[in-house]
Amino acid sequence: MSTSLAMPGRPATFDMQVLGMTCASCVTQVEKALLKVPGVSAVSVNLATERATVQALTTVQEAELGQAVEKAGYQSRPVEPATALPAQPALPDWTPAVIGAALTLPLVAPMLLQVFGISWTLDGWLQLALATPVQFWLGARFYRAGWKAARAGSGNMDLLVALGTSAAYGLSVYLLLKHAEHGMPHLYFEASAAVVTLVLLGKWLEARAKRSTTAALQALNALRPAVARVLRGGVETEVAVGLVRVGDLVLVRPGDRIPVDGEVVEGSSHVNESLITGESLPVAKSAGDRVTGGSVNAEGVLRLKTSAVGAETTLARIIRLVESAQAAKAPIQRIVDRVSAVFVPVVLGIALLTLVGWVAATGDWEQALVNAVAVLVIACPCALGLATPTAIMAGTGVAAQHGVLIKDAQALELAHAVDTVVFDKTGTLTEGRPVLVAVHAAAGFQNTEVLALSAALQKTSEHPLARAIMDKVRDERLPVPEARAARALPGRGLEAIARGQRLTLGSSRLLRELGLERGPLSEHAQRLEAQGCSISWLTQETEQGQMLMGLLAFGDAPKASAQEAVEHLHELGIETVLLTGDTRGSAMAVGKALGIAQIHAEVLPADKAAVVEQLRASGKTVAMVGDGINDAPALAAADVGIAMATGTDVAMEAAGITLMRGDPQLVAASLDISRRTYATIKRGLFWAFIYNLVGVPLAAFGLLNPMLAGAAMAFSSVSVVGNALLLRRWKAR
Repeated sequence: MSTSLAMPGRPATFDMQVLGMTCASCVTQVEKALLKVPGVSAVSVNLATERATVQALTTVQEAELGQAVEKAGYQSRPVEPATALPAQPALPDWTPAVIGAALTLPLVAPMLLQVFGISWTLDGWLQLALATPVQFWLGARFYRAGWKAARAGSGNMDLLVALGTSAAYGLSVYLLLKHAEHGMPHLYFEASAAVVTLVLLGKWLEARAKRSTTAALQALNALRPAVARVLRGGVETEVAVGLVRVGDLVLVRPGDRIPVDGEVVEGSSHVNESLITGESLPVAKSAGDRVTGGSVNAEGVLRLKTSAVGAETTLARIIRLVESAQAAKAPIQRIVDRVSAVFVPVVLGIALLTLVGWVAATGDWEQALVNAVAVLVIACPCALGLATPTAIMAGTGVAAQHGVLIKDAQALELAHAVDTVVFDKTGTLTEGRPVLVAVHAAAGFQNTEVLALSAALQKTSEHPLARAIMDKVRDERLPVPEARAARALPGRGLEAIARGQRLTLGSSRLLRELGLERGPLSEHAQRLEAQGCSISWLTQETEQGQMLMGLLAFGDAPKASAQEAVEHLHELGIETVLLTGDTRGSAMAVGKALGIAQIHAEVLPADKAAVVEQLRASGKTVAMVGDGINDAPALAAADVGIAMATGTDVAMEAAGITLMRGDPQLVAASLDISRRTYATIKRGLFWAFIYNLVGVPLAAFGLLNPMLAGAAMAFSSVSVVGNALLLRRWKAR
């Protein structure tokens, strides 16, 4: 069991493994038991992952939670670390099903042979000998789990199977003892044994399928290297990855998997990041470039300076996100929870009515009992409990393989309904690496002077426009004066003192706020804005007031895949909106090039969220796509926030979906996989409900014998999980 760090008495999150759950009713009982613990405020239990997430005060002891689970009839264990290898059982997990099949086959053989006109009956005492180990040895798990559930005042699938098969077995023993001296009566040992065997077979197939849904997580865990080559004191030493420290120099040879996040300080190579970002082609890396742990170095030797290790690496964060999403409970699951809470009592009631009704109608209590057994056996809530979590596990897993990280099940479910996508411009639809394309000085100033003073203001900034200015200054080898008292003007620009003068550098909005006219520079600005350039204005404060010194024009080309991404969204029936703090001319040029008609330009960071809220208020379901700190409020305000991992951590924290590559195509991909996952959930729930709605009446009216009921029940769970596994075939466009 694990818990988050928090002050005593504050809310905290506890994670625990819960063993012994077999159906949706089990999930409901575990949640009820944990909610009864004083201090627990919320519980989410996932049947597919066998995980419970508990929100509680830190005054709650982990032992209390474990005791509550045990009292409900289940087992609690600490959550195994992602790197831990699963314990290997003494025997293969298919062993019970195979033994059950070997013992059951002779019992069902006479019925199978009748199809070919062969009449053969197995001796009743031999039937008893074959059915008894199936019932009480292989079926012991159903008695144990059913007894625990009954003792806790609840019911589950195991209780239904135990009651149903025991009734069929008991009836057969009674008939055998009563009629042994008067010829061989019809016995039902084959029904009880076949039901136990089929359920065991179904559970094995279900477990195999569930393991397949976690294939993406297993692949991510496999990316963690065990050792790293560290250079300390000029000596290369091979150490466990857990012993590498931030700042260490790590040597990565060709073909090695990169053990840590870091920055290349020496060497050049190509790095395969496909399992982390979904990018199929190797990416060129050289000095100054960042690399991610888990990716594979191709042909060159790289020397890295470690920037993150252990739980702070990108790979570890990805694994945590995927685990969190797979363990979460989707809102649609509430329907299943309400049904499962009353499922077993209702089924027991229907079985009793079936028994009484058949006895009253026909007087044949033997047939009445057989029909009641069929009701108990076919009515299984397993499929109901598995439909949602297995689809979420498969959907989030395949999305992660394609570079789409879905933070939680709620984001996955909401994304399917998105009908409007709002894009930030810079770094999202455009390359985010603007270049300085023009400098125009006002009368009385030189272009080089405007450039140098602008560089003085931007020298310590990491803003993309600042880097573009500094690149130009270096190319032209201009001296840059010192600046002091620099101060950011949010959403407008910045100001500082250089050469004894207070200077400002900012947007057209800032120019208007300062009360300055563009004057003779207006023609240049209009022409450049029409070409899609962003304009920054340099001004100085004089005794007569603010004076315009010149303008700088920046170009930022749309990403190669941006137009195709927008077209794909339109094909999906999704409206697109451009929301940017950049100038209207620049925004209009990008919007026109990409086919986006609705454009909001020159919007301050604080106002971006208001635009998103307005769209939502008009009835739209909105996804916001951004990558910067200034996008965080809008990402949080949207129904679904989608952040580029190439942007800031703040943006990724505010978003429900993170795209591991700065590729706009992944926006459509994330919405597409959400739609397919949600459709899979609804399809799985439909079939799970249909099995019970159709099967229970058939069994109650005597149209389904217990053996066929057992087969249908086992098949229902396997088919629901198999339905979820179809998501693994999904490919991003």
